[in-house]
Amino acid sequence: MEINNTIYIYGAGGHGRVVADIALASGYVIGGWIDDDPQKEAISWEKFNQSMPKGTAIALGIGDNLIRKSVFQKVLTAGYAFPSLIHPSAIIAPSVSLGNSAVIMPLCVINANATIGTGTIINTASIIEHDCKVGEFVHISPNVALGGSVQIENLTHIGIGSCIIQNIHVGENSVIGAGSTVIHAIPSNVTAVGNPARVITLIDKKDN
Repeated sequence: MEINNTIYIYGAGGHGRVVADIALASGYVIGGWIDDDPQKEAISWEKFNQSMPKGTAIALGIGDNLIRKSVFQKVLTAGYAFPSLIHPSAIIAPSVSLGNSAVIMPLCVINANATIGTGTIINTASIIEHDCKVGEFVHISPNVALGGSVQIENLTHIGIGSCIIQNIHVGENSVIGAGSTVIHAIPSNVTAVGNPARVITLIDKKDN
């Protein structure tokens, strides 16, 4: 539920400022900032939760996937709303499915029957082709291209300028390095880089 078309941004850093710009371009009024860093000019989560009515709209201005997921779960449990934010310059097919609190940035293209999960970021000028399935709390960085029917699992980060050819599966909690070309499946909990992308490190499995 939106209250007076006002939205609050959780995260007062650089990513949060970009999310705020998208909210403004989408017709929202920025009510303020939430951040637990005392160095930031923002209200703490504790004070916000004590003073604001349930159902107030909040956008997540947090780039880190695991932290964004944790904050989402905390705020959702407390009873606040999470509208998706879509920049007016983005092109999204009518058949696309968007989860709560997804953020679609300027000049993105998301084509027919794609699915974008809860809390996922599709960053500037990325292309998500038909029938892609992008999981929850994923970060697709600027200028990424996903071919048709690519599947990206939860909590994965796709680096700037990467290209993933059609029908490829990328596992959860993995990182694809900037500028990589992915032509083979990538397992969960790894970092892969290069052209073509190859696994270079294992990532300690998180408690997701």
